[in-house]
Amino acid sequence: MIGILIVNRDLALTSNIQHLTFVLITEFDYELPLELIAQHPLASRDASRMLVVDRSTGQLQDLDFSSLPSYLRPGDVLVLNNTRVLPARLIGRREGSSGRVEIFLVNQTAPGIWEALSRPARRLQKGARVIFDNGRMTATVLEVLDDGHRLVGFETDGSFDEVIDEIGRPPLPPYIKRDEQPTAEDRDRYQTVFARFRGAIAAPTAGLHFTPELLQKVKAEGATIAEITLHVGYGTFEPVRVKDLSEHSVGAERFEISPEAAEIINAGRREGGRIVAVGTTTTRALETAASEKGTLKPGSGMTGLTITPGYRFRAVNAMLTNFHLPQSSLLVLVASFAGYNLTMNAYQHAVNSKYRFYSYGDCMLII
Repeated sequence: MIGILIVNRDLALTSNIQHLTFVLITEFDYELPLELIAQHPLASRDASRMLVVDRSTGQLQDLDFSSLPSYLRPGDVLVLNNTRVLPARLIGRREGSSGRVEIFLVNQTAPGIWEALSRPARRLQKGARVIFDNGRMTATVLEVLDDGHRLVGFETDGSFDEVIDEIGRPPLPPYIKRDEQPTAEDRDRYQTVFARFRGAIAAPTAGLHFTPELLQKVKAEGATIAEITLHVGYGTFEPVRVKDLSEHSVGAERFEISPEAAEIINAGRREGGRIVAVGTTTTRALETAASEKGTLKPGSGMTGLTITPGYRFRAVNAMLTNFHLPQSSLLVLVASFAGYNLTMNAYQHAVNSKYRFYSYGDCMLII
């Protein structure tokens, strides 16, 4: 049965919070029972539930993700993030010790040199060496950075990428708590079916729901698909550590929009189609590259765009997104797009209706 909830239209269209001189991150809080945090993917990618949020009416509708193509019209452009997730979690031991050490790759700064998170951090001071896979790869701490970060140099006998593909583990987020380690299933399911260009340390999770068959149905509805790249970095999920959101900035991430993708998207806009962004990462890349009139410029670079209430969206007309953590920059971005009150009402509805949350969870289509 399809469930429909109507909330106050005025609240759906506007947000009182946008008129404040500052915005508190504590305004973006909600209570989530632990049992609603998805610990495993569903058997089928497209079996997730989908909450449809209509910004013009305030209507909330409970559907399945397989219904997505029916919400697309001829001329619409569905924009995907085709980044490929690195197996960024590396487990080794300190040289001269049997102590287990985890190094989580964050950002490559030069060939063979990465900024990384380490655990336990106190045991990895400057000069410490870590052995992986019986010496197949070693890492040396070159510099101690803030907040548990380290600058680490790697040495391997062969290709670094090939070695970490074999010995690295999928970088599942810390709220996925299991007795077992990441599985072979995670290597497949924590990766979109359209992943192409390696460089992300977290999945663009709104894209995890798609199957090749569903993408064909999207095209059958007359919509066009465009692919861009934003390599999801630590900045996407870094906690907001300030009270006033005006003092927060999302860490810069690499993105690229090809001339072909820009032309597809711009043509869709010229013909009156909607630009439907799959995920907050796609949204940030599109908004970074858009002119004041919404025209997309091809190119590559870094984006540190931080979207908060009051931001005027120039490129994106609709968004597919998973449910995000309380007091996170991702939830703030969604609320900036859908409106604060409508977003928080939608999240409360999702909790009450026992949607599955976070990376392996259900999704929300905002139109």
